Amino acid sequence: MSTRQYFGTDGIRGTVGQAPMTPDFVLRLGQAAGTVLAQHEGNGRRAKVLIGKDTRVSGYLLESCLEAGFTSVGVDVVLVGPMPTAGVAYLARALDMSAGVVISASHNPYPDNGIKFFSGQGTKLPDQWELEIEEQLAQGAACKSSEELGRARRLDDAAGRYIEFCKGTFPRDKDLRGLKIVVDCANGAAYHIAPAVFRELGAEVVVLADKPDGLNINKGVGATHPEAVAKAVLEHKADYGFALDGDADRLICVDASGRIFNGDELLYALVAERLQVLGKVPGVVGTLMTNLGLELALQQHGIAFERAKVGDRYVFEKLQANGWSLGGESSGHLLVLDKHSTGDGIVSALQVLRAVRNLGMPLADILRPVHMLPQVLKNARLPAGYDWTNDVKVQGACEAVRAELGTQGRLLIRPSGTEPVLRVMVETADKAQAEKCVGSILNALPSA
Repeated sequence: MSTRQYFGTDGIRGTVGQAPMTPDFVLRLGQAAGTVLAQHEGNGRRAKVLIGKDTRVSGYLLESCLEAGFTSVGVDVVLVGPMPTAGVAYLARALDMSAGVVISASHNPYPDNGIKFFSGQGTKLPDQWELEIEEQLAQGAACKSSEELGRARRLDDAAGRYIEFCKGTFPRDKDLRGLKIVVDCANGAAYHIAPAVFRELGAEVVVLADKPDGLNINKGVGATHPEAVAKAVLEHKADYGFALDGDADRLICVDASGRIFNGDELLYALVAERLQVLGKVPGVVGTLMTNLGLELALQQHGIAFERAKVGDRYVFEKLQANGWSLGGESSGHLLVLDKHSTGDGIVSALQVLRAVRNLGMPLADILRPVHMLPQVLKNARLPAGYDWTNDVKVQGACEAVRAELGTQGRLLIRPSGTEPVLRVMVETADKAQAEKCVGSILNALPSA
């Protein structure tokens, strides 16, 4: 088996009640993953996993199914309840777990949910392990005898442990006193954690979307709707606003003027601060979606830049291969590998504030050397079974766009790894031209 049937770029995801997000499948997934983890554990050590989730109402159902699946094949389970994805990664490493499991569909609306795995080192599970889990799914796994069953318990102080970890990533000789910060928790997994981190570091905190009801995650708030935090920053005359998504692994920032900064811009701010403090940044990793303006700005500093496939797991892999620390995606997934093993919206926000403090200037001033090119990105839902790569009309439209852009722009068309849509992006200095080019491709696609 060389291709993955269920795992996408960020675990397994779908609408709850529809394959694969059904109770029977998730139970079998727990059995399959537990069997594979036990095989890799070695040394006679019993496999144990930590399970966290976001605030979707379906989290209760899927948590129970996973717990049953793992314990049925002899794997012990530690449940932490609502917890940011990066918090699960940290706790899995800190508590010497075999793996961490997150029940979340990240920025998707509440009817969706997903399962993603972290290794005991707090990194995304290797592709090979995901392949092994899929192979085990096909084979099935039998329930152990009663004396071999796994046990489950809850970790009551999980939130406090993670809050202390986040605070520890901010310089000990600095604090956030004198800053008023708006924190948009997206009614997601960080609702009880992010505000505490900023408050305990001394900031005056205004909190948005910290009242999850199981159905309001990401609804008009969070990193996918930064206009909410921008409005609150202006209303409260705050210095900065930070918007997280449902599982708090992505970050969008707003300054006192209401200007919104995406992941590419925030990544440059981190690089600029490291460059001044450390004197050198060996290289940075972005993705195929990263704005050309960031790449050109880094070149001015003589900093190497490489593009990975879209997905923070691929950014991580390239950073590891190169021995670099800083990378990220336009969507707000930032990797700071000397602070954490995975993307963490709260830690990323603290690193942005560290840059502001250490450089002694507002974020907008830090970004002055960067001239972002307009990017137009639109999604298209496609009919089931449709293959756009073999559609002559679509391919002709793509070729016409590439010819029109020449060397003055980029076209990127790709299927999403987390949603059933095709993403079409055009980047060029003329936004109207980009809009027209994207429109010509969308018009060539069939309706869903």
